Amino acid sequence: MSSQDRTSSRRGTRARVVALGAAGALLLTGCSEQVQRGWLPNEVRDTTNHTGMLQDLWVNSWIAALAIGILTWGLLIWCLVAYRRRKNDTGYPRQLSYNLPLEIFYTAVPLMLVVTLFIFSDTTQRTVDEPVDSPLVVDVRAKQWAWDFNYDYKGQQAYYAGMQGHLTGQEGVEEKLPTLYLPVDVPVTFEINSRDVIHGFWVPAFLQKIDAIPGKTNYIYLTPQVEGTFQGKCTELCGEYHSEMLFNVEVVSEEEFVKHLDSLPEGQLGEEYDRKPGEVAQLSSHGEGE
Repeated sequence: MSSQDRTSSRRGTRARVVALGAAGALLLTGCSEQVQRGWLPNEVRDTTNHTGMLQDLWVNSWIAALAIGILTWGLLIWCLVAYRRRKNDTGYPRQLSYNLPLEIFYTAVPLMLVVTLFIFSDTTQRTVDEPVDSPLVVDVRAKQWAWDFNYDYKGQQAYYAGMQGHLTGQEGVEEKLPTLYLPVDVPVTFEINSRDVIHGFWVPAFLQKIDAIPGKTNYIYLTPQVEGTFQGKCTELCGEYHSEMLFNVEVVSEEEFVKHLDSLPEGQLGEEYDRKPGEVAQLSSHGEGE
């Protein structure tokens, strides 16, 4: 065997080893927790009573899309190989004007897939958006560039007035961000409002997000099921310090939540603190954030 053949053989062996290693790594990563939850930001499946359902819809949709994609590409490659032009072929191959069974199949199967995906998506959406009888109502008031939280828990009203966080890169800044307290295993109704411009209320671990629109109240219904600290943020570009419009969520026991509620000022920070239409021009002329 010549040196050139030996080199080619070694290269072929090395390529096969690399390919097998890559395939093995892909199979192993498929067993990881991140892959099983579709790289969603909830580290625990049942962070709320809705995250499991939302995660299943997301992951199963991707599995279906991947299976259809592999099948489609497989058929495409098979057609390219099986019906490729041979050396001795002359002229055009046989031309078919139509194939009725095949066309019906190509129409019916995608239609069934779309209808199935719609049914699962609609069922999940209706379940998530179904109003519940909540002992706790949190009126979330988004503002440039912080958050106010009005609590109404079994008739007890209290509020938290948030201050804008300043991300300086130093340690401890995140602990000073506005913090929303929630009791574990207690249904919560969020009333999402805005005091000025359009904002977005999002707690990534809860897998639910909704806009805060001036003059309109949007709602989120959920039950926190895991105690811990979670991050929240604004998801709409709302001005110069949009990136600093962050907050924390503390899910604690009901007893600890009641203690926290008792430590807050009584009452509500309502619409009277919203930016008035006549004041917008004045604020703009002096610069936002002053």
